[in-house]
Amino acid sequence: MLEADNRRPGAVALAVAGYFLLCIVLRISVSSSLEIDEAEQAFLSQFLELGYGPQPPFYNWLQYGLAKLIGTSLATMTILKNGLLFLFCLFYGLAARLVLPDRRLAAVAMLGVLTLPPVFLLAQRDLSHTVAALFTVSLFLYGFLRTLKRPSLFSYILTGVAVGLGLMAKYNFAVVPLAAIIAVLPERELRARIFDWRILPAIAVAALIVLPHAYWMLQNLGFASGGTLNEMREREAEGRLLQAFYGVYSLGSAIVSGSLVPLLVFGLVFGGKLRAIWQAESQWSRIVGRMLGLCLIAVLIVVLSVAATHVREKWLVLFLVLIPLYLCLKIEAANIHFADSLRRFFLLVSVIAVGALVIVSARAVVRPWFGDYSRLNIPYAAFAEAVVQAEGGQPALILANDKQIAGNLRTQFGEAQVTMPRPSNALPVDGSRRPLLVVWHDDAQPEAPVPDLLRDALSALGIPEAAVAPRHLALPYLYGNGPDRYSFSYIWIAE
Repeated sequence: MLEADNRRPGAVALAVAGYFLLCIVLRISVSSSLEIDEAEQAFLSQFLELGYGPQPPFYNWLQYGLAKLIGTSLATMTILKNGLLFLFCLFYGLAARLVLPDRRLAAVAMLGVLTLPPVFLLAQRDLSHTVAALFTVSLFLYGFLRTLKRPSLFSYILTGVAVGLGLMAKYNFAVVPLAAIIAVLPERELRARIFDWRILPAIAVAALIVLPHAYWMLQNLGFASGGTLNEMREREAEGRLLQAFYGVYSLGSAIVSGSLVPLLVFGLVFGGKLRAIWQAESQWSRIVGRMLGLCLIAVLIVVLSVAATHVREKWLVLFLVLIPLYLCLKIEAANIHFADSLRRFFLLVSVIAVGALVIVSARAVVRPWFGDYSRLNIPYAAFAEAVVQAEGGQPALILANDKQIAGNLRTQFGEAQVTMPRPSNALPVDGSRRPLLVVWHDDAQPEAPVPDLLRDALSALGIPEAAVAPRHLALPYLYGNGPDRYSFSYIWIAE
C-alpha cells in the first residue's frame, strides 16, 4: 500500500480512516457503559457554557453541538473522539507533505503518530481534551508550515484559527506556537514570515476565539487552574531541592515512556542507517527539532517553577507528536533509499495499533474471568430498563451523587435532565420536573441509605424526608462471573 502512495495519495489516509472506523465499531460493540471522561462529557453535553472546570471548553462545545444534532449517546462520543483523531492524522500528513518531497515518507510520518502511546492506547481507553488538542496541533503544523512555504493571507488566518482552537483545547498548547516562532528565528530567509503584517489578522482571529473563555477564566481562575496544578504536585517532598529532583525525574520518565515506542519502531525499520540519519540535517529538520526541544525545555521550566513532582505522559504528547515528522525529515535529509523498509514500517504500526485496540476492547470481557470488574462492566443499561419496568415510565429529572452515574444515566435516559448536588456542577436545570429519579451507589453497603448530600438536595427541592423511600437493585455485571452483582440504590418520586 505504501509503495503505491505516490500514485494513490489517499491510500494511507483510507487505511487510517478504516482503523478509526474499527475503533468506533469495537467501542460501541463491547459495552454501553462509560469510562470516566466519557461520563463527564455525557453529563456536561447538556449545557453550553463559557467554561466547565479545569479544562478549556473546545471539546465540550463540540460534544454539545453533536449531542444537539443526534442526541447524547456512546455512539456520538465515540464518533467525535475518533473523528478528531482521524483529522489529527490527516492534517499531520498534509503538514508532512509540505516539507517532505517524497509522499511515501510523508505517509510514514502520518502513520508514525499512531505509535505514540496516548494515540494508540490512552485515547482508546479514555481521553477527551487531549484528543482535541492533538487535532489542533496538527492543524497548527499544517497552517504554520504552509505559511513558511507558501505564505498567503489564508495560511496566516488558518494558523491563527489553529492557535485559537488549540488554546481552547488545552492550556499547554500555548507552548507550541511560541516554540515554533522561536525555532524559525535563526533561519534568515524564513524570519521575515514572523514579521509579516499578515500575522496581525492571525493574532486577531486567535484572540477572538479565545476571548469568551478568557473572560470566564478570569472570573474563575482558581477553579480553572487548580485541578492540573494539584495533580502535578501529587507527591509531597521535603525541601525545594527534593521537589525539583522528583519533578525532573518524573518529566524524564514521561518523555522516555512517551517517545520509546516511536523511536523503537523507527529504529527497527531504519536501524542499519541510524548513524547517517543522526548526522543528516536540513532546514526543516532544524526547525522541527528546535520546536521539540523548546517545548520540552518550557515544560521543564514549568515543572521547576510550580514545584511539580508528577508529570503525566499524556501532557507531553502535544510536543512529542513532533518526533515522527522530525525523524522523517532526518531520513529525507540523509537521502536514504527506504522503499524496502516501507512495508515493514506499515506492518509494525498495524500490529501495534490494532493489537492495542484489541487488548483495550477485550478487557471488559476478559477481566471478569478473574473476578476483576471495570467501569465498562457496570450494568447501567440493565438498571435503566429495570427502573422503567418497575415504575412504569421514564424520569424527567435525574439526581445523582457522582459524575459517573450522572453521565451514564444521561445516555440511558436521553430526554431527562441530569444534575448533581455540588456547587461546581450547579449548571442550569429545572428542579420542578417530574418524575424525579435519585440514584446512588456505595461499594461498602449494597443497600446503602440516602447519602447526606442527596438528602440535603431533596430537602432543597421541597421533598420531605418521609417521602424518601429507597429501593435497591442488585444486577449482574456485564460479562459477569457467576453470582457477582453490582448494587444500585434509587428513589422514584412521581409528583
